[in-house]
Formats: sequence, structure tokens, C-alpha cells
Amino acid sequence: MQFFANINIKPLEPAITHRDKILLTGSCFTEHIGNYLLENKFKVLQNPNGILFDPASVASSLLSYIQNKQFTEEALFYLNETWNSWQHHSRFSNIDKAEGLNNINKSQQQAHVFLKEADWLIITLGSAFTYKLTAGSLLFIPQNGGEVANCHKAPAQNFNKHLNTIEEIITAFDGVLFRLFHFNPKLKIIFTISPVRHLRDGVVDNNRSKARLIEAVHHLVNKFDKLYYFPAYELVIDILRDYRFYDVDLAHPNYASTQFVLEKFSESCFDQPTRDLMEEIKKIVIARKHKPFNPQSSMHKKFMQQQLEKTRQVSNKHPYLNLEDELKYFSLEM
Repeated sequence: MQFFANINIKPLEPAITHRDKILLTGSCFTEHIGNYLLENKFKVLQNPNGILFDPASVASSLLSYIQNKQFTEEALFYLNETWNSWQHHSRFSNIDKAEGLNNINKSQQQAHVFLKEADWLIITLGSAFTYKLTAGSLLFIPQNGGEVANCHKAPAQNFNKHLNTIEEIITAFDGVLFRLFHFNPKLKIIFTISPVRHLRDGVVDNNRSKARLIEAVHHLVNKFDKLYYFPAYELVIDILRDYRFYDVDLAHPNYASTQFVLEKFSESCFDQPTRDLMEEIKKIVIARKHKPFNPQSSMHKKFMQQQLEKTRQVSNKHPYLNLEDELKYFSLEM
């Protein structure tokens, strides 16, 4: 008996390999993919602005990386005892204004350099809703007209909420995509839609939001070369289709659901040699996490020696991998 609908995911051509550099940006589901890639020793930079949900914020951040935009003190505002940026996630908020600004600009510089050399850009969109500071708001209004990437727990009355049209989403990305390909001609882009359900918008508006993102992204993928779509949203919503694949908040995919999506991502985006190498890396990573019962035992020292030799072999065969942490760890007992 078949319990799942079939889904045909066209293999990525060309496939992603460990030699590639991958920049990821967008919603919290971006970080599931990014952490999976990091765990498997891919060269990754994820969310230089922190988590971003809406198309306008993602497009604006990408443009700022191209321009290597450096923020000034005027871009920060004080709220809830920290200095914040409307264009950045709260992970950049800081009680020290100078330190917060320095962290933002270091991330901008890093993103500019990485994006120039990147082979892949993975964009995960979470919501078609944007928030804009009202004209009567007592909070600092940025020069971009008041659109914010993060509300930083400011009172809701300071914002107007807007559900972007499909045309507005396409417009947000059109010019940026041309700029990206001019900035880095070898860049290839994968779009995904986050399967996280934004229940605060309500079930109906969440579905309207996701539908607009999907339609806009498919328009862009059909319009531009080197654009691809990975169906993370469809794998959870249409293939798994069950609340047992969600966390207790009924909004975020749980571990089993996320692993299912990542397995499909691996099958469709990596070639067989890359997947084989990932299996070798997985064994090394698991060994690195091993907690010995008796660290001083000869058995454990033998285990460490064996893992050091295996790691050296993989590192020598694939010198583009960064296994320095593992080599250092397994050498501790030598």
C-alpha cells in the first residue's frame, strides 16, 4: 500500500559539490539547510543579516552585499535596552552601540567577498507579508521608506502590515537578479519556500501568502537562466501532509519532517560521488562526537588513532575539505 504521493524532483544540473561555495539567506528554514551543509563540510555562509522572511528584505540585503554597504550609527535605534537595526535580525542587537555596528559591518564585508566568489545562492522565502513603520510612529524610521526586516518586539501599533502582490514580489527580485549575475557571472540560484506555517497570520492568510511566493518564484525561475526551484514546502505540505510531522506549536516542521526534506535535497542536488563523500564525512563527524567511557583507556586511544588515520586519508584525498577541527581533536591523545 502506498502512503505517500509521488513527487518528481528534477536532479539539479549542474549538481552541488564540496568544491562549491554556497551562500544561504532567508527564513529560519534556511538555517536547517545551512546547518546540514555545514555538518557535511560544505563551504557555507548563511544569513549575513540574520533570519529574513519577506521578499523585499531578502532582495534589499542581497543588494547591500553587492554594494558592500557599510552602515553608520544613524541606522541604529534604541529599544528594549539594546541598539537594533531595522534591516537585521535581533542576533545583531547589542547593548553596546559601537560593537553592534561593528558586527553588522563585518558581516556585510564578509558577505560581499563571499558572494563575489559563490557558486550557489540558496534563497528561502517565508512570508509575503511585509511590515512598514507608520508615519505617526515614535520609533526611528529608516530612509528606505519605513520597511523593516524585523520588528524587534516593538508595539504593533507602530506598523502597517501589507500582503505583497505577486507583481510586487517579482519586482523586488527582478533588478537584484540582474545585478547578482553581473556581480558574479558564475552564480546559480536555488529558490525554496519555507514549510514553516505562519499561524499568527491566520490559516487563510498564511496560505494566501505562501501561494503568492510560489507563483512569483516560478515566474522568476521561468524567466531567468541559472535559477532553480527546490520544493521544500510541497514535500512537507503535500507529501507528508500530517500534523505528526510538525512540532508542538503546529507551525514548525519537526526533526523527522526536516530530515525527510534534507534527504530529498541531497538526492536531487548532489551527484553520487558527493553523496558518497558525505557518508565518509558523516562517519568522521559521528566519531568526533563520541563520548568515551574511559578516556585514558588503551581502547579509546586506539579508537582515536584509527579515526585520525581515517580523517587524514579523507583530507589527503579531498584537500578542498576543511577537516582541521577533526584532525586536531583526534590528535589530542597522540
